[in-house]
Amino acid sequence: MKPVTNTYYDIGQDGGNPLAQSNARLLNITWAQYSSEWNSATHAHRHAEMFFILSGEGSFQLRHHDFRVSARDLVIINPGVLHGERSRPENPMEYIVLGVENLEMAANEQGYVLTRFRGGWDAVTDCLKLMMQEVRAGQEGYSQVCQRLLEIILLRILRRSGLALATEAAGQGDSRECDIVRRYIDEHFKENISLDQLAELAHINKYYLVHAFRKVYGTSPINYLNARRIQESRFLLSNSDHSLSQIARILGFSSPSYFSQSFRRAEGMSPMEYRRSHASGDAVGRG
Repeated sequence: MKPVTNTYYDIGQDGGNPLAQSNARLLNITWAQYSSEWNSATHAHRHAEMFFILSGEGSFQLRHHDFRVSARDLVIINPGVLHGERSRPENPMEYIVLGVENLEMAANEQGYVLTRFRGGWDAVTDCLKLMMQEVRAGQEGYSQVCQRLLEIILLRILRRSGLALATEAAGQGDSRECDIVRRYIDEHFKENISLDQLAELAHINKYYLVHAFRKVYGTSPINYLNARRIQESRFLLSNSDHSLSQIARILGFSSPSYFSQSFRRAEGMSPMEYRRSHASGDAVGRG
């Protein structure tokens, strides 16, 4: 009897497609590694970001929460979440980040997912490397190839225990107006901004704006504005010699005392205490 020399598999429908209701679309791909030009300004996006840590060590900073990352970690930041990345110079962090539209993960209360790969990492990074090759070559159909590779990556990620797409985007009906307001704050947070001004920008009542914004982002527009300023102040305190008066003026605070009060309320310490505790400069980040 001759040995079997081929194996045939019929590909049917397995009935389990976690992406069936998803319109996730790849917007961009970036490769990054620590350098002296690495900028740590915190920011937010209208889309999700997926960080695949290839090597090295670093950390992520959110509004009131920091966490460390290292090789084989995946960090997914949901839309609208303020964040920044920092690298440890003695073990420089290298990562690939995908910007993905119409993607929101079932995340923790800070709006991010962190998972460490024990198996399957090589298959995912092979897809990422092929994406980079396609983008660099720019041949006809490269965007379609990259989109399909994104879907493969998402399917492999969603097989992992504890990872799932959000069942419903929060505040979907109000998201357009709130997104306009959030983007305006992100771009103009150093200016004098009032709730009346934001409501006029969104063409809705200011009381309804507060309700809708809180529903979508979990905080009020003014609290978001203050959080954005405090996040930026952390960078200035750690990476500049500006006085408290200068920082308060740069970031649009009405006075140095109000800046100090706001910082202490948010961080649990004074700006000068924060500056002293971060004076070693052991980490530099990329925004």
